[in-house]
Amino acid sequence: MISSNDFRNGMTIEVEGDVYQIVEFQHVKPGKGAAFVRTKLKNVRTGAVIERTFNAGEKVPKAHVERKEMQYLYNDGENYNFMDMETYDQVMLSKEQLGDAIKWLKDNMNIHVLMFQGQTIGVEVPNFVELKVVDTPPGIKGDTASGGSKPATLETGAVVQVPFFVETGDVLQIDTRTGTYIKRV
Repeated sequence: MISSNDFRNGMTIEVEGDVYQIVEFQHVKPGKGAAFVRTKLKNVRTGAVIERTFNAGEKVPKAHVERKEMQYLYNDGENYNFMDMETYDQVMLSKEQLGDAIKWLKDNMNIHVLMFQGQTIGVEVPNFVELKVVDTPPGIKGDTASGGSKPATLETGAVVQVPFFVETGDVLQIDTRTGTYIKRV
């Protein structure tokens, strides 16, 4: 059990039988009444974000989430296959289990699979990935002063907004947390 006074961003806790990650927390001490902790919690299974208030000092069970490093091998049409880097066991995950991470998966990429009580609950892709542009419209000469952007389709099928100077064949660094272009590599 962990006290609500000890909450930290990124910590995982159990609330009503589900696993949540603390995205944001704020200790509040009103002038009148008892102190409390206001939190934003992200459901690790579904990705839904909820707001919840805990009394100061309230005990909450800490969720022990195991992170296993695995390598993405291939997609067989319905499932995505990963290999445990320590035991070489193969694991299949569905689109639902992967969520938005599908947009950033590239062959032989190492990711972390999150497991809670022996059950896979999600994955963590690296914060930054390098992906090749497979299709983007050409930039129009003289259009760079406006600082605009254009869509670019990446090798994984994801579409991101990029500056006009980016061309088909360029390798880009992408922030997977926000899905935004960082730089050309």
